[in-house]
Amino acid sequence: MVHRVPQTCALVVALALLTPVAATAQIAVSANDGKSALNDGKPEMRNPLVADSVSIIDLNQTPPKIIGEVAAPASAVGPPTSVAIARDESIALVTGAMKVDAESKKVVPDNRLSVIDLKAKPPVVTATLEAGPGAAGVTINPAGNLALVANRNDGTVSIFKISGKTLTPAGKVDFGAPKSGPCAVAFTPDGKLAFVTRDGDNKVSVLKIDGDKVEYTKRDVGAGLRPYGINMSPKGDVAVVADLGLNNGNGDDDTVSIIDVKANPPRTIDAVTVGPTPEGMTLSRDGQYLALAVMNGSNKSRSAPIYNDHGFLKIYRLKDKKLSFVTQTNVGHWCQGVTFNKDARKVLVQCMIENEIMVFDFDGKKLKKSASLKVNGPAGIRIAD
Repeated sequence: MVHRVPQTCALVVALALLTPVAATAQIAVSANDGKSALNDGKPEMRNPLVADSVSIIDLNQTPPKIIGEVAAPASAVGPPTSVAIARDESIALVTGAMKVDAESKKVVPDNRLSVIDLKAKPPVVTATLEAGPGAAGVTINPAGNLALVANRNDGTVSIFKISGKTLTPAGKVDFGAPKSGPCAVAFTPDGKLAFVTRDGDNKVSVLKIDGDKVEYTKRDVGAGLRPYGINMSPKGDVAVVADLGLNNGNGDDDTVSIIDVKANPPRTIDAVTVGPTPEGMTLSRDGQYLALAVMNGSNKSRSAPIYNDHGFLKIYRLKDKKLSFVTQTNVGHWCQGVTFNKDARKVLVQCMIENEIMVFDFDGKKLKKSASLKVNGPAGIRIAD
């Protein structure tokens, strides 16, 4: 017996075979600081200076490849969440917390926020806006119509409305504490709240959001000492906070705190000791894993008793509002940002001394270095949330 395929089904099959499958875009954006260097643990300016830049990395390739670069202000000062990418990967926002003053030749606070068109060939800066002094962590809300920038030298958070690829300033949230050192911002998945770390006075502040109206609720959560980086779980049940500690050279092990976002009011419910100076931090997009770039004394003088000739990349599992250790591996010196790719099979870590973005494969149990990308001063990195 001969079975005949209906003409409509045959047509669908034929069209499917003829139509190319579009690859899902997947990029990371790295902000690169050409000013900052360490001389045996002491911060100094690079000599000679290198222009700040932003690199676009194609994560669909194996190994990942830098496919574009554009000049834009960037800074290693502040948490390495100085980059935000729109969910459709149309634009990136990059802050420049510090700049070189033309007259004094010293590094001073900067307030610039660059808007980068990622779809342009080559990528291009389409606007440079003013946030506040020490503009650091930047985040776009889930709806894609609002961005917040934490201003470390101003005690404020700048608000920007987003329409397509255009940003418009919409005011500031002032904590009334100029030395509070706002560092990083994380939105809840519904976009109605945002949490802001303040390493100057050891608080995590809660903001209430209604459209483009952003208000300080006067609710502050006590995390660990000097809360710095922050990530929100995809479910919005917890926020994880990297606590820098005193960073006084004593080699204290620092912590990651867990904030119960659903509690009324939100509050810290747990903390995990992770090692000295957890600079970079990110959750995987499914919320199962936390990656940490821990300095481990690698940014100190070689004569310092806490100096170690490497940092750590550490992976933790997040389950039931608890963190449990999975694995770790050695990385370079003075490492900054870290990001998973979208399926959490790769982890990228930025190391300033090596001028390198290290790429690791992750199978859920162990890490294996698989590639290396060379850039000058990699200081902040993200993928689209």
